This record gives sequence, C-alpha cells and structure tokens, in this order.
Amino acid sequence: MNNLTILCVDDETIVLESLVEQLKRNLGNTYEVEAAESGEEALEILEELQEEGIEVAAIVSDQIMPGIKGDELLIQIHSRYPKSLKIMLTGQADARSVGNAVNAAKLYRYISKPWEETDLILTVKEAINSYIQDKELAEKTEKLEKINQELDTLSNDQAQLIEQLFKVNCDLEMSLERQVQLTEATERFVPRQFINFLGKESIVDVKLGDCVQQEMSVLFSDIRSFTTLSEKMTPEESFKFINSYLYRMEPIIINHHGFIDKYIGDGIMALFSQSADDAVKAGIFMLQSLAEYNQERSQLGEQPIEIGIGINTGCVMLGAVGGYSQMDSTAISDTVNLASRLEHLTKHYRVSLLISHHTFLELENTADYAVRPIAKLQVKGKSEWVSVYEVFEGDRPEIKASKLAMATTFTEALLFYYNLKDYREAARRFELCWQKTPEDTVAQVYLHACQEMISEQEKYPKCLSINEMIDTGFVG
Repeated sequence: MNNLTILCVDDETIVLESLVEQLKRNLGNTYEVEAAESGEEALEILEELQEEGIEVAAIVSDQIMPGIKGDELLIQIHSRYPKSLKIMLTGQADARSVGNAVNAAKLYRYISKPWEETDLILTVKEAINSYIQDKELAEKTEKLEKINQELDTLSNDQAQLIEQLFKVNCDLEMSLERQVQLTEATERFVPRQFINFLGKESIVDVKLGDCVQQEMSVLFSDIRSFTTLSEKMTPEESFKFINSYLYRMEPIIINHHGFIDKYIGDGIMALFSQSADDAVKAGIFMLQSLAEYNQERSQLGEQPIEIGIGINTGCVMLGAVGGYSQMDSTAISDTVNLASRLEHLTKHYRVSLLISHHTFLELENTADYAVRPIAKLQVKGKSEWVSVYEVFEGDRPEIKASKLAMATTFTEALLFYYNLKDYREAARRFELCWQKTPEDTVAQVYLHACQEMISEQEKYPKCLSINEMIDTGFVG
C-alpha cells in the first residue's frame, strides 16, 4: 500500500502549504501527499496519477474556491474515482454545499476551518484505513466469487477448491472476529446506556433518527481556564493531563447511576435517569476527588485546577443524529441547554456547583445538602424564570459552616435585591456575609452588583435586573 496518495486542494497557498506540511509530518513516511491550488489542477493530477497506476485514497478539499467549488469538485471526482474517500474543509461552506457533497459524492467527513491538527490527522488516517479495508474486502469477495464459479464448472478440481474455500472461510472467520472487536471498541465511544434507552440490542441496530424522550438530570462540568493551562503544555502533556483528570471523574459518575454522554474537550456531559440526588451527589464527589487530585498536583509542584458544575433536571430527547457517513449519539432539549448555562454561570459567581430549582425540587431531602438560593434568571427566549441554587456541600468545613451561619442574612439580602429593589439594604447584608466569610464569592459579586445598581439608580430612574446587568457588563 506504499503507493497510496493523499490529494490536498485549496486555492489559498498558505493554507494549502500548512495542510500538506501537517499531513507529510504525520503520514509522509507511509503515504505520498500531492497538492493542487484549484479544482481544475486537482483533476489533472488525478488523471496523471491514474495513468501511473497510483491510487488516491483520500482527497481533502476546500469548499470556497474560484472556478470549481469544493462540492462540485468532489462530485466530479466521485463519478470517476468512486472508491476514493472525500473530506471537505468547511471554512465558509453552507449546509447546502455539504449536503450536495454527502448525497452526490458520498462525503466521508467535513472539518471546520481552522482545523485542529489532531482532528485532521485522525480523520485522514481513518479515511485511509477505511479505503484499505474496503479494498481488501472487495478483493476477498472477488476471490470468493471466483472460487464459487470454479466450483460450478470444474468438478475435477474439487479437492483443490475445497482447500481454497477452507482458507477463505478461515479468513472470513478472522474478519468476523475483527468485526466483533471493532463493534466492542465502538461501544466505548457510544455509551451502552444510550443504546439501551433506544431499545436496541447493539450499536449495529441504531439507525439515524432513532430517538426517545426521557426524564433526566443533566450534568455539565468544565475545567476553568483550561486554555491558559494548556498553553504551558505540549500536545502530549495536554492529553495526558485531560485523561488523568477524566480518569478520576468517570467512575464517580458511573457509581452514581449516571453515564457520560460525551466528552467536550476538557468538559463532561453526563446523564442521570434514576434520581436528581444521583446527579447532585456525583457533583459533590467530583469536587472532593478534585481536592485530592490537587493535593497530588501540589506535591508535584503543579498548579491546582478548578472546575465548574451545572445540573438541571427535566425532559431530554436522546437520539442519533448525523449524515450518510457518520452519526453520533446526542441529547437535546431546553433541559440540556439550561444545564450548560448553569455551568457557565459558575464562572460568573466563582462557585463550583450550581443547580436549578427543577433539580432542587426533585431532591428527596434537601436537608442532606448544604444549599442556598443565589439567583433568579430568565431563560432567553422564554417567559419562565429559573431559580438558581448553590450547593456548597463540597466547600472546606469552616467555609461551609460560615455560609450556613449567615444563611438567613444572605436570604434577606436576596429578598431586598430581587423583590424590594432596595439595593442599599441588600448591599449592607451582602457585605456582612462577605466580612463573615471572605471566601463567599457570591456575596462579593452581589455587593459589587448592588454598588453598580445604586450608581445606575442615581443616574437613571430605571432599575436593571440581574440578567440585564450580566448582559450589559455591570456584573462579572
């Protein structure tokens, strides 16, 4: 397979050179990499390679180019070289262009520009492996068909043909075993619980559009300032760090009857179908495990990390989405969106764990947790108001005790802030909470917000809500 070639097409010289350089650096010892600056040049190169007997396993093409567009080029290539795998770079490609390539060129995958090198190399490797596997399967199929034809016509060579059939059957058994291994490996990427929820026996049975509606608690978590941390690491160190962190968090979620729907870079999206308590307890244990992890990092002279966790409970739609060549499991609904927003709000209030009132009301016994209301937010595009609660069960014992001692004062401050719009009285109480607990970042945020609101009231008669303050930049 040393004569396999990858063809790159892009009208921007710098982008094309970068694309070729990355592929050669990672794959140049195994495959040839050709470059074309236009669709016309790409077609000429393909004809020349075909005349030389060189196979083009994969074509990586930009969409927006003068002359022949990316989708048009891939469609033309598919009509002449249907076995080659097509990959589109979609810096500005619209859904129609991608759809054209999927339907008429059997697009293998599309990658957004600017691309991640790791994603690019992994995609191209998978495409070439798929090309090789398809070719090997075609050769085996052709060989088997030939043997069957010989069995029908050459009775005198039965012994030899039986021996050949035996070898082919052995090869097929090996292929079947390999397929079973691939199926098992694939199920590591698609949770078994997801397949069960869809009522399927295996991932093989899952089809595009399969879906089910389920009441669930959704947990989002994310590492704070991961980009800043990763800038000090090599790519290998970044992946080692992420996997070390995720390795600790996954068992906690599983042990609390949840499953991980997907990893989003350094983030986690997990689903809990049995009870809201499972999700909240998982979040608390994740924070406790993080504290232990930070102790180990401190002993190694490494910077401690912080995470934010948001949890919401409600109706979730689970299903399979994607296209002809690739699909993925996903969970979609307003419940998911709100859980994600709560995780983002942990950065604003500088706390570790936030839950919605939907989750709070589903808890079997709220007294089991150190929890307090901290905000009322209106979901964008909806009339519904959401109460937000901080779960500080995972705080250090002295901070937890101090927050509990000031719970009444804090609740009064919220009442003055939201209901009475008396920001001076609210500020006085928030300041008491902050003085009592200097680590109470929520009280600090609200004190700053009150000061801003008092200043704004002196300038304008209209009072702004907390949502308006966040949107206008007064808070955070």
